[in-house]
Amino acid sequence: MVFCSFTFLLLFMPAVLLGYRFLPAGARRLFLLAASLVFYGWGAPVWLILLLYVMFVDYAGALLVTRMQKGRKILFTALIILNLLPLAYFKYAGFIDDTVAAVTGAGFLKNSPILPAGISFFTFQGISYLADVYRGDARVQRNFVLFGVYLSMFPQLVAGPIVRYTDLEAQLEKPAQVSAADMKAGLSRFCIGLSKKVLLADTMGSFWGKMSADLAGAGTLGAWLGLAAFSFQIFFDFSGYSDMALGLGKAMGFTFPENFDRPYRAASLTEFWRRWHMSLTTWFREYVYIPLGGNRRGEKRRNLNIMIVWALTGLWHGAGWNFVLWGAYFGVLLLTEKKWVIGREWHEKLPGGLRQALTYLPVLLGWGMFSGKWAVFPAMAGAYGWCSSPAALLECLAFLPMLLLCAAISFLPAPKIRRRGWAWAAPILMILCLAALAAQGYTPFVYFQF
Repeated sequence: MVFCSFTFLLLFMPAVLLGYRFLPAGARRLFLLAASLVFYGWGAPVWLILLLYVMFVDYAGALLVTRMQKGRKILFTALIILNLLPLAYFKYAGFIDDTVAAVTGAGFLKNSPILPAGISFFTFQGISYLADVYRGDARVQRNFVLFGVYLSMFPQLVAGPIVRYTDLEAQLEKPAQVSAADMKAGLSRFCIGLSKKVLLADTMGSFWGKMSADLAGAGTLGAWLGLAAFSFQIFFDFSGYSDMALGLGKAMGFTFPENFDRPYRAASLTEFWRRWHMSLTTWFREYVYIPLGGNRRGEKRRNLNIMIVWALTGLWHGAGWNFVLWGAYFGVLLLTEKKWVIGREWHEKLPGGLRQALTYLPVLLGWGMFSGKWAVFPAMAGAYGWCSSPAALLECLAFLPMLLLCAAISFLPAPKIRRRGWAWAAPILMILCLAALAAQGYTPFVYFQF
């Protein structure tokens, strides 16, 4: 099931939110676990086997880790491998097979496995729980229902944010009383996120799809505007999902960590990655970068650790060499920025708007790699002329107002709007989104592929 479907918006969401609010406190967590399993298994019930596998492995494994005196490290390593095996098969088997076939001329798989929704997210969440229990940073959860709710809670199950167990432990064990004000605030944020996805991201995705389908006809103008549209699409798509997740959590009395903080307003690449997909950045810092040694073993080892983290970040986002290059690209840029840009007087003296633009440009080029549409780069450089297709020029003119709106929302300071204003806006946004969905249908979330 997906958020942008009539089944979810008109049936599942109202039933679950009302049921959770009015059920007796003792029954809420079991109800939420059942609802989350229904949500995940709605379109493909077979995927429930994978989710339940990870759930049982991590629940039982954490209990064993706390009871063992000898061999804890071996058991912990085995548990991490058991978590990663399904991810490796479903997400990377096809990529490995394609790479081997390209080198040797012979592949082994007839068809690449279908990627289950959210597998990267709940796998990383389970690993974080095991690691925290192993290190003594979290208490083991002995109640299977509570642990199941933590791992499978439907608002953030398939596209994050990635939540550490310690962030939810107290909220799971002593659920907050859901007030009418909490539900109203949560639903308002949900509507804002839904409108980001349906009204902005999908529109930008449509324009990018038209430009990238014929980059020779789009020319320099269409390529630049199209890639800018893709940068807005991926931002509003993912931050919209995060807003919906946080809003649904709020409506049930849960507080999830924020995942985005207006990243395109960043004045450096380092700041950008502190604002973009913050839960993933935190995960890689806590469970990869610091265990590798962080910056404690000298500059060369720190630089190596950063490159390892960014190579893994690229692979996490997708099974393809364009993602590996995208990760390495940002690793090199961040190291360069640390050495020659951050803290330098010349950089601090630059106007804020210029620093913001100099940050967005390499990010934009990075999204070109991320998209895998390599022809966009010669098109942007003028290889196909300014804009040879009249149809492409008309598309650019037609989408320009929406592009400017997305740019204003992304780059300008947030307007100060009172809560009462959002309360009035939320129902209107919901009606507009339902109308758009009825007219244009549902476009999958970009991050579902991760």
